[in-house]
Amino acid sequence: MKACDLQVNGYAGADFCSLDLSAEQLHSACLALEEDGVDTILATVITDTIDALCEKLSHLVRLREQDPLAMRLIRGFHVEGPFLNPEPGWIGAHPADAVIPANPDDAHRLLDAGNGLVKIVTLAPECDHGMATIKSLSDQGIVVSAGHCNPSLDQLKHAIDHGLRMFTHLGNGCPTMLDRHDNIINRVLHLADQLWIGFIPDGAHVDFFALKHYLTLAGIERAFMVTDAITAARMGPGRHQLSGMEIEVDDQGVARRPGSPYLAGSTITMPKIRENLSQYLGFSGADIDGLISTNPRQALDFTEN
Repeated sequence: MKACDLQVNGYAGADFCSLDLSAEQLHSACLALEEDGVDTILATVITDTIDALCEKLSHLVRLREQDPLAMRLIRGFHVEGPFLNPEPGWIGAHPADAVIPANPDDAHRLLDAGNGLVKIVTLAPECDHGMATIKSLSDQGIVVSAGHCNPSLDQLKHAIDHGLRMFTHLGNGCPTMLDRHDNIINRVLHLADQLWIGFIPDGAHVDFFALKHYLTLAGIERAFMVTDAITAARMGPGRHQLSGMEIEVDDQGVARRPGSPYLAGSTITMPKIRENLSQYLGFSGADIDGLISTNPRQALDFTEN
């Protein structure tokens, strides 16, 4: 079964978050994704100013429309930011100086720039006054996902009541040290029956033993895997770019901003995800297909390709 990846920032040397992305780079990335068993992605852009994000989305729209392969493979866009929690740890590798509170007006600008292709918006519920942006986006059929956030349990419940449907890469976008009981991971798992929950199963974003626990609690019927791939996927160690930022990839394939402890996307591919889920978590082929194909499509009401 072909994979559906709801979070791809770039691939095989192409940076989807860059205005310098060329038609040739986009086509090459799509070919590489197809080779790796992927037939559906959401091209993902991360935190920047609203004006810059609108430019990047419009650029992706134009490039996609020029390429039948990209039209087939890129089913839409995932906008991660800029409505995130700007505090250290929660913001991760996103540029905190570009973060703004969630608001419907700017959210609608992003939707317009995406020309109907924005499918997921990741935001911090505690930074959305009255959950107005969540409700507005949800009412328009956009899947609103919480991420890089620290809402209280009550705030999370309130967000779900207003249309929140998903959580972005649980176990990441948070400080390395958390309260032992009342923390964002436990809050999300407590409400797992009401959310689709994404994970990055590369062993760096979440230790495999912890991922096994999370999936046991959440249930694999409501979980899905993403690569969160960046330009460096398939490219090996060294210096790479992500949305204008320099990213350093070590010998283990772990990507960080130079000198920072925070992860900056991933270099994992779908074949490696299949291998990890089998080797480290002991999942069957059918369960793996559910986590990387059936579930993400269901979360967005995509029909099978």
